[in-house]
Amino acid sequence: MKKIFMLAVAAGMLLSCAAEKPVVSGEIGRMSHAAIDSLLRVNAEKGYTITDRIRLYSGMFLGTPYSWTATGDGPYALLETKPLVNFDSTNCMVYCEHVLALAISDSWDNFFNNLQQIRYKDGLIGMKTRNHYTMADWLPENGWILDDVSRKVGGEYTQSMTRTISHENFFRGKGMTDMRYVKLDRTLTVDYVPMEHLDKVKSRVRNGDIVAMLLADKEDIFSAHMLMIVEKEGKLSFREASTSNYSTFETDYDAWLDWKSASDRYAGIAFMRVRDEYNKPDAVVLPWDIPKLKNK
Repeated sequence: MKKIFMLAVAAGMLLSCAAEKPVVSGEIGRMSHAAIDSLLRVNAEKGYTITDRIRLYSGMFLGTPYSWTATGDGPYALLETKPLVNFDSTNCMVYCEHVLALAISDSWDNFFNNLQQIRYKDGLIGMKTRNHYTMADWLPENGWILDDVSRKVGGEYTQSMTRTISHENFFRGKGMTDMRYVKLDRTLTVDYVPMEHLDKVKSRVRNGDIVAMLLADKEDIFSAHMLMIVEKEGKLSFREASTSNYSTFETDYDAWLDWKSASDRYAGIAFMRVRDEYNKPDAVVLPWDIPKLKNK
C-alpha cells in the first residue's frame, strides 16, 4: 500500500511539473485520456486563470497535423461520423473549441461535456445543432463564456459588416434534403478591426483572446478562419491550425501582421474574450451549470 501511495504522489508531481515545462510538438495527441484527466485536475488547482490555461493547452497542440475532417458528430451520425474528440489532428475551429473546453474544465468528463456545450446549441449533438458559422452561431451560442470585444479592442478603428447567412444552402451543399428544424436565413451585422489597423490596437489585445478572420469579398459568410492569441514573457503571438502548412503553429504578432498584409482576402478580425467574471484563478465551469449561465 505504501508503495502504491508513493507512486501516486510521484505521478502527481510529474504532472504538476509537466504543466510548466516547454511543450513538446503535438504533445497532447500522445497522452491518454486518463493522463489528460489528471493534468486537468492538477491545473485546476494551481492558481491559473482560464486564459492562463488557454495559453498552456493551446501550446500542447503545437505541431499537431491539420485535417479538414478532424472531428464529426460521432459514429452514429448520418453524415459526419468522425469522433467527437480527436487530439491526433485538428483544424482552426476544432483547435479553438478543444482548447477552450480544456481551459474551463477540471476533469476529462467535464471537458467532454463542456465541449459539446461549446460546439452544439444547448449541447445537443447533431449536424443541424452544430455551431457551424463562427459569427452567426458559435459566438452567440457561447455568449455565456465569451464576450464580443471587437469594438472594445478596435476603438476608433472599429468597422462593421453585414452578411446574410443561409443554413439551408449550407446543408444542401452537404447533401442534406431534410430541412426541418433548420435555422431560417438571417441578415446580421458584426463589428471587426480592419487588418490595416491591427498594429495600432496591439496594446488592447489580451492573452487568451479568440479571434475570427473576416472575409473581404463574400456576401454569405463572415469568417473563414479562427485563431487564438497568447502572451508569453510580454510578447503576443497568434496560434492557429492552418492549411498554410497543414499544421498547428504560432507566429509572432507583428510577423503575422506582415505576413497577412500581403493578401487582400481578409477585411479584418473579430475579437472574442473570456468573460472577466469567470476568468479568475482556479475558476472552472461545470457542465450542469451552463444552462444557468446562459439564462443570466
